[in-house]
Amino acid sequence: MDSHFGIANVWTQGDFVTRAIAVILIGMSLVSWIVILLKALDIFKYRKFARAAHDFWHSEDFSAGMDKLGTDPANPFRHLALEGREATAHHRKSSAHLHDALDISDWVTRSLRNCINEFTARLQGGLAILASVGSTAPFIGLFGTVWGIYHALVAIGSTGQSTIDKVAGPIGEALIMTALGLAVAIPAVLGYNALVRGNKSILNNLNSFAHDLHAYFVTGARVNIQNDGEPAKVLPLKKGA
Repeated sequence: MDSHFGIANVWTQGDFVTRAIAVILIGMSLVSWIVILLKALDIFKYRKFARAAHDFWHSEDFSAGMDKLGTDPANPFRHLALEGREATAHHRKSSAHLHDALDISDWVTRSLRNCINEFTARLQGGLAILASVGSTAPFIGLFGTVWGIYHALVAIGSTGQSTIDKVAGPIGEALIMTALGLAVAIPAVLGYNALVRGNKSILNNLNSFAHDLHAYFVTGARVNIQNDGEPAKVLPLKKGA
């Protein structure tokens, strides 16, 4: 519809500043939705891994438990189990390194915590983008609003008339910029909050799994070392034994 308040009119009648603001806001919106969708898919995937991690403790031995965790290298629970096994085997077979001053509990705790910290950094990647968009998009839209009002005042000053046909275009531009800024910011804020809650749930599951692994490796695991020095299968699988 051909209207002074239409989006098409804002683009055709607006100046360089108006078009730049519109492009920036649209770009921010696209980036926000891409981050939201990708991170949401990651959360669904990690929740599936968390369910498999629950079944891990119902296995007959460590090897069978690893089979239940699957072979996906992106599985943080699988990576955590492997890291704990490697740390336990390395500490028990080594006697000439600085870390031997630590007992096995501290050494395994350190290894598992480093693994969780690395995953946490990867899990939170992209959230800063949503936070930045959610906090800045309203002000960018507000700048477009002020610019549209400035155009309306210029039109009134140049013609000496304040009739609707003289100010309709600039006022429409101001209203659209306000709405566009809010339309970009609101999904970014809601998406950020939802992803933070989802990440918190995943990290709680991962920390619980790490606690059980620590108890298993420190108090309930027997690590067999092969002749070549590589860690072999860990038996038996008893959580917190």
